[in-house]
Amino acid sequence: MDTPTTATPLQAPSARPAAAPVIARVEGLSKTYGHGRTGVTALRDVDLELRRGEFTAIMGSSGSGKSTLMHIMAGLDSATSGRVWLGDTEITRLDDDQLTLLRRRRVGFVFQAFNLVPTLDVLGNIRLPFELDGREPDSDEAERIDRLVQTLGLEERLRHRPHELSGGQQQRVAIARALATRPDLILADEPTGNLDSRTSREVLAVLSAAARDYGQAIAMVTHDPVAASFADRIVFLADGRLIEERGRSSAEQISAIMLGMEAAR
Repeated sequence: MDTPTTATPLQAPSARPAAAPVIARVEGLSKTYGHGRTGVTALRDVDLELRRGEFTAIMGSSGSGKSTLMHIMAGLDSATSGRVWLGDTEITRLDDDQLTLLRRRRVGFVFQAFNLVPTLDVLGNIRLPFELDGREPDSDEAERIDRLVQTLGLEERLRHRPHELSGGQQQRVAIARALATRPDLILADEPTGNLDSRTSREVLAVLSAAARDYGQAIAMVTHDPVAASFADRIVFLADGRLIEERGRSSAEQISAIMLGMEAAR
């Protein structure tokens, strides 16, 4: 069981702007796997914007297209039709090398499976995005890493390798790594799926603080109404279509919407 930590908001002088700029967007996005009668349509004509300083939860049942949407927005998968932008850059026009560089510098990822490098210790995993970019953290970035380590309760674990950590500790390392370079966009795929309820709340509080205090756009794929209740906005997918959008809602309200979607299928 994880040792409880108290997640404290990341401190920053910036405030969320009244009219936040769009960090990422998709327009008329469709995705089909396969061809002809065996083809499976995962997304159908989806329009979505992610804004600076906003924490968005993407919800839907299994097979609704939510993970496909996230992967295409990150440039990890390609669209069958439609357009995708990160900032002012249309990523549907980029080649693999350009996409790799863009992801490295402007997108952070948090996955349910953690995806830590087993041969690196905690600090090495957190600093990995800088190493991949061929540079050392500058003084501001080093200070940010120190603050993340403290906020996430990892001070005593910096020289431990992933196999020496609990699941909750590994997820905290993955979040610190995703936030360390302060990318414009953080994409989280079921980030609390392997965590106990207390650790899940701490992780979600840190993601909320990253959006609120640092102006990052956070998009989280989840099936958990409690996790989604931490978000500023919830979008609901069904059969590859974006069918509903709500502002901040309680877990009970979100559950009711999900049950209604299931009943309508």
